[in-house]
Amino acid sequence: MDITGHRYNIAHDGFTVIDDIYTSVEVNAIINAIESADKTGPLFRQTDDVFAIRQFLKAVPHVSPLLFNERLKSVISNIFGDGYFVVKSIYFDKPGSSNWFVAWHQDLTISVDRKIDIAGYGPWTVKYNQFGVQPPLDILQDNFTIRIHLDDTDEGNGALKVLPGSHLKEIYRPENIDWQQETEVNCNVQAGGVMIMRPLLIHASNRTTNNRKRRVVHIEFSTVELAAGIDWAEKI
Repeated sequence: MDITGHRYNIAHDGFTVIDDIYTSVEVNAIINAIESADKTGPLFRQTDDVFAIRQFLKAVPHVSPLLFNERLKSVISNIFGDGYFVVKSIYFDKPGSSNWFVAWHQDLTISVDRKIDIAGYGPWTVKYNQFGVQPPLDILQDNFTIRIHLDDTDEGNGALKVLPGSHLKEIYRPENIDWQQETEVNCNVQAGGVMIMRPLLIHASNRTTNNRKRRVVHIEFSTVELAAGIDWAEKI
C-alpha cells in the first residue's frame, strides 16, 4: 500500500480511495450484522429513498470489531498517526430505486452532547434530537472521515463527487464555487474499499440511475478535546 501517496492525496486533494480493506467474506459479515440489528429504535430511519442508522456504532455495537479490522487500523495509524477517536458514525443504505441526492456542501457541523454559548462555536442546529454546531475552523481542518463501501459504487448509484483541493479554501460556500477553476471528480469505490476525506472537501452525490444499491458506513474521527462545557456526542 502506497501510504506516502495516500497522505499526499489527502493533503493536496482532500481525499483518497483505498481498495481491499475488507474481503468479500468480511463485507458480508458486516452486512449480516447490520441486517440482524433491531431496527425499531429511534436511531433508525426508513424512507423510500434511504435507510439510515444514526449513531451507528452505538445502535449496532457488535459491528465495531468487524469494521475496525487490522487493515483499517493500520491505515489510520500510518496515514494520520495515533490519538484519533470516533466522534460520529452513520450508516446509509440507498436503494436501487432511490431518487435521493445530496447537493454540493462541506461538512461544517459536529455532533455534541449539549448546547451552551461558547465563543467560536456556532451556528447551532438540532436534528433528530441531536445537537450540532459549527466548531472553530482548526477542528474541522484536523478531522477526517472514512466511508466504508459495502457495494461497488460509481456515478450510477450515487458515488460521491468532489472538488479536489476545496478543503484548502476554508469555508467555501456552494454559491461561491468558481466553476471556471474547479474540476468535478467522481470517487468510484469498490465493495470492501474505503474513501477517506477531509470534512471541508466540497462534495455531493447524484440520484441513482442504474438500479443498484449503495450501502456505506460513514465514520468521523478527531483528536481534539472540545471547549469546556461540551463534549462529542458519540465519542468512542
